[in-house]
Amino acid sequence: MITNNHMRRAMASLFLPLPKPYPPFLKPSFLSSSPSHSPSFLSPSPSPSPSPSPLLASPIRSLPISAPPLLTNAVEFDFRPYLSCCMPGGRRLRVAVLLSGGVDSSVSLRLLHASGHECTAFYLKIWFQEDFENFWTECPWDDDMKYAKAVCDSINVPLEVVHLSDEYWNNVVSHIINEYRNGRTPNPDVLCNTRIKFGAFLEAIQKMEFDYIASGHYANVVHNSDQENEPSILKLSSDTVKDQTYFLSHLSQSQLKKLLFPLGCIQKDEVRKLANLMNLPNKDRKDSQGICFLGKVKFSEFVERHIGEKEGAMLEAETGDYLGNHRGFWFYTIGQRQGLRLPGGPWYVVEKDTENNVIFVSRKYFSPEKTRRTFRVGSLTWFNNIPPQNNENLLCKVRHGPGFYKCSIKYESNNNNKNEDILSVKLNEDDQGLAAGQFTAFYSNNICLGSGIILDSCDSKSFLVCDKALELAKLEDKSKFGKPVKIMNL
Repeated sequence: MITNNHMRRAMASLFLPLPKPYPPFLKPSFLSSSPSHSPSFLSPSPSPSPSPSPLLASPIRSLPISAPPLLTNAVEFDFRPYLSCCMPGGRRLRVAVLLSGGVDSSVSLRLLHASGHECTAFYLKIWFQEDFENFWTECPWDDDMKYAKAVCDSINVPLEVVHLSDEYWNNVVSHIINEYRNGRTPNPDVLCNTRIKFGAFLEAIQKMEFDYIASGHYANVVHNSDQENEPSILKLSSDTVKDQTYFLSHLSQSQLKKLLFPLGCIQKDEVRKLANLMNLPNKDRKDSQGICFLGKVKFSEFVERHIGEKEGAMLEAETGDYLGNHRGFWFYTIGQRQGLRLPGGPWYVVEKDTENNVIFVSRKYFSPEKTRRTFRVGSLTWFNNIPPQNNENLLCKVRHGPGFYKCSIKYESNNNNKNEDILSVKLNEDDQGLAAGQFTAFYSNNICLGSGIILDSCDSKSFLVCDKALELAKLEDKSKFGKPVKIMNL
């Protein structure tokens, strides 16, 4: 809960002496009063222990909220060169900071605090963490909370725990399960950003009158402080390798207008250096990897738990030869080579028959004649509500990473929904990993325009499965396949 103690600390900090010279937006000003009570979805973080946290081997000096130059390990370091993505409009703000316990979000909090903003940290406790120990032995959120609390305690910033379990299950997890059951490959991180972090959470705290929501994403949102009606712009991070605009590309303009990403102007290696200079308790913690909600759990374990296994046949796409069995088509995506357990490879999944639970594989996935560069995209979202008017300087990403394709787009009629546009996208070169359900993000130079969901590949020269293989896949009695053929090395 946001308590009177929190308010007294925040108000007291306003009257502490400020260093001179200082930017105009750091001058003391009274804050709007906090709400008399916190909403029911909030729960307070555990009360501070009277003894120093064991995570803090060398306690961090607590400093005035309005002082950018910080002392770390008795060495003064001026963080002002790193604050350019923290200061929209040049005024003091009330910022809700999403804190995961990781280095990126912790550095973001410290930079916003050093900028003079009034910060409240929020840790999102979601469905998968609630019942984690019922199915698996390791629960990741305990450590996350300890680190998040230690970071907040070091600068006297309140930390709230937000329970969004039902929202997470209904809007993300159940959707992912349904997509895999239907043979598509969704992107949980895009869904998590649009529906939870900047969806359900934004709605849950809207009555608390925060100016912005901040997180540790590597992206740069440019707000027009002079004309509020002008759209905000999502630009690439300074670190184009770490850039996460792909994961943010399906947000709406109203969501984008509320966001602040302090790390959008900083390289990843500099963030690690800042964590050390700040002497953060989690400065040596490794970055999280994989899907946003799984923690240490393998994706295959998650799929097995919620969809199960169903044995199906693997057929060679070119010959129809029966090569062996698989665990269920939902464990595999187009272009996948891991987990097939076939000799003489590498083998790749090239197509799936979801109705008959058959996957088609090939060793010739990257053959020159197998082009995959044209596909259709639906569920389009544009940040300025206007689609690109021409193909000049148009780029796209079909997955997270530093790579772009030059592309051209053409609008098609949507027979299923006349109110929803469908794009036909043509890349300037082949991509062998196009998968239905994934997102395609569009860019003009360094500006992200929006994104849509890949519906299918419509290239007439995409990977063809032979008639024999297609007919065998329809056999109800898979025992008629006999024994798998002996695979010869190429």
